[in-house]
Formats: sequence, C-alpha cells, structure tokens
Amino acid sequence: MSAHSTYDMLRHLADSWGLLMMTAIFVGLSAWPFRPGARPMNRDAANSIFKDEHDV
Repeated sequence: MSAHSTYDMLRHLADSWGLLMMTAIFVGLSAWPFRPGARPMNRDAANSIFKDEHDV
C-alpha cells in the first residue's frame, strides 16, 4: 500500500463518513437547547442579565 493510496482512502473516508458524522453532530448540538429538560436552564440564562449582584 503506497502513500498515495492511503491518502485516497482517507480522503474518501473523510468525504463520506466524515461529512455524515459532522452533520449528525451539528444537528445534535443545534437541537440540544430545545430538549424539554433545558427549559429552566434556558430561562435562567435569559434572565441572568437582569439580576443584581445582591440577588441570590
């Protein structure tokens, strides 16, 4: 197996399965904030700018 064929094999792998994995990761990370259990954390993050230093 020469270096050129190794490059071609890795390039083909990156073009097919690598693209599929990156797409799956992107979709998963994009959907993560919209899961049902994240609502309280999202609300706290959205309202955190309105809290004073003395608010607990």
